Amino acid sequence: MDPILHDPTYQEAGVKAALALADGAVFHGWAFGAEAEISGEVVFNTSMTGYQEILTDPSYQGQIVLMTYPLIGNYGINPEDVESSRPYLAGLIVKEHCPRPSNWRATKSLDHYLKDHAVTGLHGIDTRALTRHLRDNGAQPGILSTKEEKPDDLIQRARALPTLVGRDLVREVTCSKSYNWDEDVWSSEADHRSPKTAGDQTGAPHHVVVYDFGVKLNILRMLVHIGCRVTVVPAATPASTVLSLKPDGILLSNGPGDPEAVIYAVQEIRKLIGKKPIFGICLGHQLLGLAMGGKTYKLKFGHHGGNQPVMDLGTKKVEVTTHNHGFAVDMDSLGPGVELTHVNLNDQTVEGMRHRSLPVFSVQYHPEASPGPHDAHYLFARFKEMMKNV
Repeated sequence: MDPILHDPTYQEAGVKAALALADGAVFHGWAFGAEAEISGEVVFNTSMTGYQEILTDPSYQGQIVLMTYPLIGNYGINPEDVESSRPYLAGLIVKEHCPRPSNWRATKSLDHYLKDHAVTGLHGIDTRALTRHLRDNGAQPGILSTKEEKPDDLIQRARALPTLVGRDLVREVTCSKSYNWDEDVWSSEADHRSPKTAGDQTGAPHHVVVYDFGVKLNILRMLVHIGCRVTVVPAATPASTVLSLKPDGILLSNGPGDPEAVIYAVQEIRKLIGKKPIFGICLGHQLLGLAMGGKTYKLKFGHHGGNQPVMDLGTKKVEVTTHNHGFAVDMDSLGPGVELTHVNLNDQTVEGMRHRSLPVFSVQYHPEASPGPHDAHYLFARFKEMMKNV
């Protein structure tokens, strides 16, 4: 048990820290987590809860995440709610960091968790001002430093940082070898302490091969929950290898970076279209769009949060959805064989598409939630039905 959970004498370290953006803006505050200097693209996330899942989402590789909700860390960290084996973001920025969590499931404070994984945090700044700055001027490279340095020096180094455009970050987060997954979603019978294990899935009616571009664990859990045997493969796995596994369906996972830089994945996905049912999520959706002849583009500040409104054009139902992406598919670049199925009501960007004649569909948002609403869980059932009917 983390001693900070029971130590009433704990005080903040009081180490000064600063964030410098490439456009010259500087924000001064206090450090928590690891004391270091880190860099990345600075983005804001509007989720009110779920910071642990956000920390461990591989899609945040190469990014510094600003939480717009003002109090972060109040329910601590536990080993069950992670979405991967470790935090992937470069840094975390909050208005107020809570050093003493209060939650019966907590085993560690946020501060200690970040220290354990060498992740730097910044708090005590005007997060609303920074959010508005990023909204008006766009997500951009930044440096978060606990070192005593002149602001102008930090700004100059921030301006020299690369953007996410053209960067293949998938290679940094994908698994090194294939593996099987058998963990189901959370159950009340387990008292919400741990997910249940499905056990031997040899007799499962559907076998799904998941391309790991930075997959979140709850995607895998949802596949098991709908009765699938799940095999996860590295991002560069050839299409021929995937087909040799005799899958009933293929899922293209979420992940970080610029989809146009992941050329090797696009080439293999193109070979799989029409061979098996395909379901793309987030980066997987973007890669599928490229494989079908389309283009993608960088959004000004992206969509990051658990409260984005998306309309299903087929039913006209509006879903509240979870997002984490900085790129989008250009629907006009796709041919008449691909149909728009979902649209973002905030900015009208593409949120879903499907092939008109082949068993292929995708969404830009996260139907597995974690964190976030469950409005889009039906998409996993749709994928199952597609595999059943092919």
